[in-house]
Amino acid sequence: MNSISVRALLVRGMLAGLAAGVLALVVAYLLGEPRIDSAIAFEDSHSHEHEMEVVSRSLQSTAGLATGVLVFGVAVGGIAALAFCVALGRIGAFGPRATAMLLAGGALLTVYVVPFLKYPANPPSVGDPGTIGKRSTLYVLMIVLSVLLAVAAVIFGKRLAPRLGNWNATVAAVVGFGVLVGLAYAFLPTVNEVPKDFPAPLLWQFRVASLAIQITMWSAFGLIFGHLAQRLLAPETVPAVRRSSPDDRVGAPVN
Repeated sequence: MNSISVRALLVRGMLAGLAAGVLALVVAYLLGEPRIDSAIAFEDSHSHEHEMEVVSRSLQSTAGLATGVLVFGVAVGGIAALAFCVALGRIGAFGPRATAMLLAGGALLTVYVVPFLKYPANPPSVGDPGTIGKRSTLYVLMIVLSVLLAVAAVIFGKRLAPRLGNWNATVAAVVGFGVLVGLAYAFLPTVNEVPKDFPAPLLWQFRVASLAIQITMWSAFGLIFGHLAQRLLAPETVPAVRRSSPDDRVGAPVN
């Protein structure tokens, strides 16, 4: 793939990420923000210390939220576009659109779902401020492990395919990925700092909202970027309309 195509795909990836970020922003505002407000209200009702807000809550939930989500969308869109350039034609006989969707699904699984199942998202008032560094390190480590194991599974499956066939090789790679992720879950420390009196429905709703935001982001990115990449790399050819000649007209004399 030449540098011009890579540049064009990078731009399209960032634009697709921006569009996906807009959709994720709507989900975050409608589903996530009400749960955050409820968690903050719970924290205020159980704490006697009231810190002065450097940034108002209304600004956090509007301009702050929009900036964070949109910047994140553009950034991951650009990174995913570069990953697409590497993956296209190397993970199977898939076209640009299918490759983009597979890439988006793989990114959702490895970058969010796998780490989420070990270290799920928590709303405000959940977690000890003194352990935030440790918790962040463990979460990033889980992301890195998940991505590396996914890459290893793809390479493993490609090498097994000539001997086992595509289906059996894919099953073996998926099973291997699952086993190694399970081992990572077992050996990495567990973090559980949810207060005993924190409402369980609120915690569940917040985590579902967080998952919904990521599903929206990556699904939209896969669809939008796949469409843009397909138009760039494999444009559909429109059949040329053959002009009628005098001999094609009804009633033309036959020689």
